[in-house]
Order: sequence, then structure tokens, then C-alpha cells
Amino acid sequence: MNNATPNEPAPLPDELAVRLRAVVGTLVRSARTVDRLASVPAAVLGLLDTGGPMTTADLAATRGVRHQTMAATVRELADAGFLAVRPDPDDARRKVLTLTREGKETLDADRRQRVGVLADALEEALDEEDRRALAHALDLIERISAGIRGGRSFAGEREFTTGSW
Repeated sequence: MNNATPNEPAPLPDELAVRLRAVVGTLVRSARTVDRLASVPAAVLGLLDTGGPMTTADLAATRGVRHQTMAATVRELADAGFLAVRPDPDDARRKVLTLTREGKETLDADRRQRVGVLADALEEALDEEDRRALAHALDLIERISAGIRGGRSFAGEREFTTGSW
């Protein structure tokens, strides 16, 4: 049930931002407890799944890590049979990474498990009215995400009241 009262003042954006980040982070970490893959390898496989073939340098740049760090992750994923490494048809010195069938199946299995865990928790914790409220809240979160993706820079505009960022 919604605990807010109509006459209650709306929380400040900074307060909501801190709470939203913390709650979403906890939700993501909780749902990942059933994953077969650790978060970094899963993120790399996810990038290849959504972005298509990439080089190790592309992955490192996208994840914001050093090439050597990504190369170690790529090597582990290739050794596990989750990635295929092939020469770049345009430049034989470069290697192009693609998701193998086993990598895709493992990634999809983790995603299905997370959805199942979340669906079970929603069914257990929320009644019909709460699920409608959550659906509305998700629409709002999508709008927030679109605003961030839209290129608006928030850096330096605010002083945050927590060190948890």
C-alpha cells in the first residue's frame, strides 16, 4: 500500500536520488544472487549480446577499464566457451569477439532466473494496487533514464549529502 498522504510535502530531488540509487542497487544485487555468471563477465557478455561483435579495446572503452583488465576477462570467457575470437576481416592484427551459443544460452538463463526471482518477490510482497503503483513508478523511472540518456549533464550541479555514490 502507498504510505504517502496527499498533504505530505514531496521529497527533495536529492533525497529521492540517493534513495533511488540505493534501492535500485540493492534490487539488482539481490536478483543477481541466482546468477551463474559473476557481474563483470555477465556485463561483457551482455555488451556483446546487445551491441554485436566487438574488439577487446571496444569492450574496455565501453566498460571504462584498461585494455589489460578486459583482456583477462575476455580470455576467461573464451576459455569457458562463451566467446569466439576471430580475426577482423578488415585488419588481421585485430581480433573480433562474438558471443557463442553457449555464452548466449548462459546469459539468457541468468536473465530468466532473475526475472523469475523478481516475479516471485512481486507476487509475494505486493497486492494488485501495489503492482499498479509499481507499474506507474517504472514509467517514471523510464522518463528519468531518458532524461539522463538525452545528454543532460548533471555533473557539478549539486553537492550530494552522502558519500555512497
